[in-house]
Amino acid sequence: ILRSISNKLGGVLALAASILVLFLAPFLHKSKQRTMTFRPLSQALFWILVTNLFVLTWIGSQPVEHPFIIIGQ
Repeated sequence: ILRSISNKLGGVLALAASILVLFLAPFLHKSKQRTMTFRPLSQALFWILVTNLFVLTWIGSQPVEHPFIIIGQ
């Protein structure tokens, strides 16, 4: 997050907001059903998140050059 936003304050605020969302996510879940078997949208979002994690991890290990900056943003 810090590398993808050029403004220093904006990057810090985006990082703080992402951590806040992670802490608030369990409190927003109000459904009685706990499994993701009957939630195809949740399954798709989960796999998009996992793919995003691997891509951003790989991008973060690459040098700061043109194609990697664009992919990371």
